[in-house]
Amino acid sequence: MQIRELKSIEEFKQVVALERQIWGYTDEQDVVPVPIFIITVHRGGILLGAYDKDQLVGFAYSIPGFRDHRPLQWSHMLGVTEPYRSTGLGRRLKIEQRRLTLAMGLDLIEWTYDPLQALNAHLNFVKLAVVVEDYEENVYGESSSLLHRGTATDRFIARWWIRDPRVERRLADDTGQAIHDIDATDARQVNTLRRHGEWLEPVGADLSFTDSKLLVTIPMGFTEMLTRDVGLARAWRAATRAIFTTYFARDYRAVDFFLDRPNRCGSYLLVR
Repeated sequence: MQIRELKSIEEFKQVVALERQIWGYTDEQDVVPVPIFIITVHRGGILLGAYDKDQLVGFAYSIPGFRDHRPLQWSHMLGVTEPYRSTGLGRRLKIEQRRLTLAMGLDLIEWTYDPLQALNAHLNFVKLAVVVEDYEENVYGESSSLLHRGTATDRFIARWWIRDPRVERRLADDTGQAIHDIDATDARQVNTLRRHGEWLEPVGADLSFTDSKLLVTIPMGFTEMLTRDVGLARAWRAATRAIFTTYFARDYRAVDFFLDRPNRCGSYLLVR
């Protein structure tokens, strides 16, 4: 497996094809086109491709931006084809993206992701050590992607402070074990759930807690839920939107995630 920067028009065309394959877009307006890759890569953007021999199987794409007058890289897309997921390839792409961003003299990379995607949360918090304090409602509007269709495109904004010692510790660990910096055994559980077939169903939530540590549980398999029980997926979107917007407005932020594969769920740790 080789990860390298992509510079040519032919390579950009391969990325466009991979976008369609991974996200299943049916509307061309959702696809980042070749001309945008050409301009942004020539002006500070980073486009990385992961090749198995001569086959492109994953990519990461970021563009330069600013937040509060601070320059950063905004990571717009990270995609890996189905056979290469859960192999650590996404983490390797992010590590290379970080290396190139550090070489630019920057210390922050941001991106959005769906807070109901448990495996993405595991990568972002446990493997990369991001923090989240922003929740954006329906940020992309209606998407033609088969992975997003059916609910509002609510997103977390992940902040990756790439020089932080906590980040460096996570990236230096090769044991494969989950590392958690904060003890969550005394955290208060915000939402209540019940079993709904193979998934969990949101029943209620207490939005009045003032504890220093809170847990918010989400289900695994949200993408499949969108195709098989869209009503349940929409209920989860509404329930978690209320929780996160309420507590983020009270100066909480998400700092960790605990994946529970046997029970097909995971929990965010919020601290004040």
